[in-house]
Amino acid sequence: MNIKIHSVRFDADKRLIEFIEEKTSKLEVFYDDIIKAEVFLRLDKDTTDRENKLVEVKLEIAGNTFFSKKQCKTFEEATDLAIEATKKQLLKYKDKVRKN
Repeated sequence: MNIKIHSVRFDADKRLIEFIEEKTSKLEVFYDDIIKAEVFLRLDKDTTDRENKLVEVKLEIAGNTFFSKKQCKTFEEATDLAIEATKKQLLKYKDKVRKN
């Protein structure tokens, strides 16, 4: 799987990038034919509270695309939630394909 990480309007540190790559690569356990994953990191300026870290995960498999978007206090927490949401979508799709 090809993993691309885009940090919009800031430079992500090496530790954060490694964390995201590790979490994203674990999705291959649940579905083998993942073509690529793109992770977008953004700082949301519109929020008044501290939950301004936005993570979007776009996962491409043969014939389908999955997308999840989560906003939290830290990029790590948002990544965990976004990867978990993507995993649920993958498992649901895999179950649907098996039944047909």
